[in-house]
Amino acid sequence: MQDVTGLSFMRLIAERGEPDLFFTEFFRVHANSKLSPEILSSITENPTKSPVFAQIIGENIDDINRTVSELMCYPIAGVDLNMGCPAPRVYKKNVGGGLLKDPKKINQILHAMRSRIDGNLTVKMRIGFEDDNNFEEILNVILANKVNLLSLHVRTVKGGYNTPPQYDFVEKAVQYLGDECPVLANGSIETARDAILLRERFDSLGVMIGRAAIRNPWIFRQIREIEDGQAPFIPRRADLHTYCLQLYDVLSRPSIEERKMVSRMKKFLNYIGLAIHDDGVFLGEMRRAVTKSELFAIFDRHLSGEVFAERPLDQKPLKLDRKIKPPEQGYCHV
Repeated sequence: MQDVTGLSFMRLIAERGEPDLFFTEFFRVHANSKLSPEILSSITENPTKSPVFAQIIGENIDDINRTVSELMCYPIAGVDLNMGCPAPRVYKKNVGGGLLKDPKKINQILHAMRSRIDGNLTVKMRIGFEDDNNFEEILNVILANKVNLLSLHVRTVKGGYNTPPQYDFVEKAVQYLGDECPVLANGSIETARDAILLRERFDSLGVMIGRAAIRNPWIFRQIREIEDGQAPFIPRRADLHTYCLQLYDVLSRPSIEERKMVSRMKKFLNYIGLAIHDDGVFLGEMRRAVTKSELFAIFDRHLSGEVFAERPLDQKPLKLDRKIKPPEQGYCHV
């Protein structure tokens, strides 16, 4: 998830139950691009036992070749090509989800990447750009280039995040790719039980979880507990309070002015607040906060004290009319 799944957030997730696989934020690839030191830190300083895949986004073959060669010098589990980002500023440059309009270009890119990667080459994609007309052709390209893992978001690029997820495409991909390329299902997987049921229903290798892990960083622990026949851990508002305070702390930098830091924190709180079923009161107050003290007072008021601290969090997100624009990419459980 761009601007989210960096090293600091990885640490917080790991403390609460890490996923089986991590994918970095995407390294932007263009003529003047260099490997981002901040993103690289999530590889070189990985605080977990889980492998990390380096995600790239771009379309120029020479630049991709250069970037892949540089990444192979680091302890990565593989290189992941982003063909799923639905942001207009991204797909209008024919990268991310924009690549899905051109299967021939995808083949050229994956062929070049495969020639330089002895290990894992993985792909994140959606079912298509405006429709699914290229879906099978792209699956053929994936097979031809011996892609090792496909993460499939079950919406089109133009469908964004607010159209209904079409999970039957997971089943189509699993059947089409067979044992040659395992599939991770992605898109609107809100709870641990959703993840398990989806994987079992469509026989996917696992699931990729993004937004739900911001709201509920215990979700990977919960999946394992359910699989082991245990009652899953149900966090309470006091647990969420601790998480929010830690998150603010790890995101803070001396160079970030306080009001900008509060604004950055709100990117996460827009999702975290969906764990609090209070008709959006927490979210409304949080969005009006402009200083750290105001924000922390809201945390105290809604997440601590005798009234709220022990109240369990609902595992399904609060449903609001206003949609939140999500970040890209996520973490996986297999």
